[in-house]
Amino acid sequence: MTAPHHSRRKFIKSSLLLLGASALPSLSFASLIQGSPRVLQMSNIHTGETLNTQYFDGRQYQLTELQKINHLCRDFRQNEAFDMDKTLFDQISAIQQVIGCDNQVEIISGFRSSATNKMLSKRSEGVAKKSLHMLGKAIDFRIEGVPLSDVRKAALSLKAGGVGYYPNSNFVHIDSGRFRTW
Repeated sequence: MTAPHHSRRKFIKSSLLLLGASALPSLSFASLIQGSPRVLQMSNIHTGETLNTQYFDGRQYQLTELQKINHLCRDFRQNEAFDMDKTLFDQISAIQQVIGCDNQVEIISGFRSSATNKMLSKRSEGVAKKSLHMLGKAIDFRIEGVPLSDVRKAALSLKAGGVGYYPNSNFVHIDSGRFRTW
């Protein structure tokens, strides 16, 4: 994969979008995604699978494309897919708009079965026993070639749900719950 090209103009545009998003938190998320087609390039770091999809055509969600994303975000340990909350993908699209890139989104964890979540919570105190991952309402990811701190700042500016920052594990967590940070 090639490194992203960040021109001065693109940097200024991204900075202004980020500033505007933080200044108008109640409008930022909705205004960034309203009425435009949404395209994502995604990969699952555990399975090696990739997906390029337009999951929203500007008017409605594309169910077959959402099913493909659900499969990509499945619990690979149990090979179990779940209907993910599509607003997570809208959040990722908005994050990319704030940053000013359309680089590949690398999925670390999407849906988790209760068996997988239980196993992971025994290994780490950082895994919630009642994780939103088990409801398809959380996703851990990073964006190829983008500093993790920039992804976090963009996610925080949206105030669209929970935002967790895990620099040692190299991912950001977002969810469709209430706005909170850690």
